[in-house]
Amino acid sequence: MVERRPRILHITRNLPPLVGGMERLNWHIANTLSEWADVDVVGPQGAASLKPTSVALAEVPLRPLWRFLLASAWRALWLARTRKPNLVLAGSGLTAPAAWLAARACGARAAVYVHGLDVAVRHPMYRAIWHPILRRMDIVIANSQPTEDLVRALGVAEHKVCIVHPGVSLLSSPQPPEDLHDFRDWHALGDARLLLSIGRLTTRKGLREFVQNALPEIVKQASDTLLVIIGEAPSNALLAGVQPRDSIQAVADTAGIGSHVRFLGVITDPHALACAYESAAVHVFPVREIPGDPEGFGMVAIEAAAHGLPTVAFATGGIVDAVAEGRSGRLVPPGDYASLSGAVLQVLAAGDGASRAGAQQFASGFAWPLFGEKLRAALE
Repeated sequence: MVERRPRILHITRNLPPLVGGMERLNWHIANTLSEWADVDVVGPQGAASLKPTSVALAEVPLRPLWRFLLASAWRALWLARTRKPNLVLAGSGLTAPAAWLAARACGARAAVYVHGLDVAVRHPMYRAIWHPILRRMDIVIANSQPTEDLVRALGVAEHKVCIVHPGVSLLSSPQPPEDLHDFRDWHALGDARLLLSIGRLTTRKGLREFVQNALPEIVKQASDTLLVIIGEAPSNALLAGVQPRDSIQAVADTAGIGSHVRFLGVITDPHALACAYESAAVHVFPVREIPGDPEGFGMVAIEAAAHGLPTVAFATGGIVDAVAEGRSGRLVPPGDYASLSGAVLQVLAAGDGASRAGAQQFASGFAWPLFGEKLRAALE
């Protein structure tokens, strides 16, 4: 007799073509689940064209938020009653109420993968509705130790909580030198040593403060450096203040280092991103420590490490799980921009060698197949 595969319902607002770490993670969650279960996904409009091939996806409107919440909950309830899943998984705390209701409607277990901010939100309505739901979930998966600490602080029972770090695609081989040359040539980067920043331009990411408080000293001591910024201010992020590129450029111009900052916009092509990582000397990750707005993990630091690129970052939130001090980069006290610029200069002086090898070795512990094994163990 052939054993029946379990059925899982996955509800998330975060899927490509939306751009960001949570979007990549939820795509991989759905893809990983489909390897051992039949998976239905409720996600935002536009996601069906890029979904994993082996999952079924029901689209609901992304905006406004209240419409997404109502539509996703209604669709999840309908799928729960008709498809009878064994497990309902919320891709973030935002969709936990829909997952809990759908699970109760069909007698399934309810699980949620939380990212940090979705636990720390201070809005009174969120605390009144979402936090009690998180305590009622059967399984709560945190993306880092600091996020688990936030979950435990809400009163979620210890036996319900576990940590599964996000994964990364490991490098099969480096990019050909001619491709790296073409990348530099296409973006007019010349022979500069590149400091790379990849991510949405939000208040928490702290890029404007880095340009104002750390980059001038770096440029003073290493005049051939160029800060390359990949990303834009988000239009779909929840509860995120933004730092438009013109505000960052204005700070650089005022400091007299405007020519040392280059914006490349959003890049989603994997090969182009690989060339960006491998052309750079340091990945800078100056995330600010803001009460109520934590950095849950920092997937970009693991992605940089997979390409042998060390990260220099503030030791805040889940970044302490995503950067191994002395192996995949350097961690400095939050808000200490003098130490941050000093650490960047030290990594620049060290060059390639051991730092790149150590970064790749660290990243190997986050490979997507390992993520899949840990996720399955947590859910089973």
